[in-house]
Amino acid sequence: MAKRYVVRYGTMRFLGEFSTKGPQEFRRGNQVVVRSHRGTEWGEVLCEATERTRNYLGKDDPSGKILRLAVQEDEKTRTESWDREQESFVGGKETIAEMKLGMQLIDVERLFGGERIIFYFLSESRVDFRELVKNLAQKFSARIEMRQIGIRDEAKLLADYGDCGKPVCCNTHLTEMPPVSMKMAKMQKASLDPNKISGRCGRLKCCLRYEYDTYESYSRELPKVGKMVVTKEGKGKVIAQEILAQKVLVSLEDHRRMLVDVADVITVVSGEAAKPSLPKVDATKNSAKE
Repeated sequence: MAKRYVVRYGTMRFLGEFSTKGPQEFRRGNQVVVRSHRGTEWGEVLCEATERTRNYLGKDDPSGKILRLAVQEDEKTRTESWDREQESFVGGKETIAEMKLGMQLIDVERLFGGERIIFYFLSESRVDFRELVKNLAQKFSARIEMRQIGIRDEAKLLADYGDCGKPVCCNTHLTEMPPVSMKMAKMQKASLDPNKISGRCGRLKCCLRYEYDTYESYSRELPKVGKMVVTKEGKGKVIAQEILAQKVLVSLEDHRRMLVDVADVITVVSGEAAKPSLPKVDATKNSAKE
């Protein structure tokens, strides 16, 4: 029975489930030649496909077939393809400049089989590149595909390592770019310095999203900031949360500040501290005096 494997392929490091021709087996890290919906491509086997990997990828249908294990001749073809990608990049930039198009060429991908060349570009507005495609197809004698990408996609193509010292997430395991907000950084008490919480793309780091659900879940277990609580040390107002430690900083009525474990909070008083009420004025009496 033919097996299925999860394979990473393409410049954009797509993930897909690929079937084999027969009972041939592959190991993690095997370099393979595959047939995807785009054409003949170079890929890397990550693992055998399972129900768990299918749920992660979000699809049951295979992305294509593994044609063979890459051999020395394939390695040579791949190196030649990389060299031709450089030529295509230079030629593409020259053609774009000649046509005075408002776009910035970021990268070029030539499929292993040579049947398609994909040009990745940035542009602030929509670009009519139909004439450009014709010129490039004539110049390189191949099918041309233009792909407009965003700032984060640019990092996925060109970035290498992040501040953590590891390869950037978008270029390794992420299949989708998760939404990230300043709220996530604030909840995790990360530095709000843009230089420290921004990734290679200049946007907020994707890793701020990874632990946010845990922080949010733990935060719900703690009294909110501003609430009045009764503790073993007395009554006070919550002025800060230590989410992972499951503690709250309480300003007690005697002006002491204490870190209190959530287990030591006896009860939470609804609302904030009561404000002193002003004496009521009897409008009727005042009117009578006047």
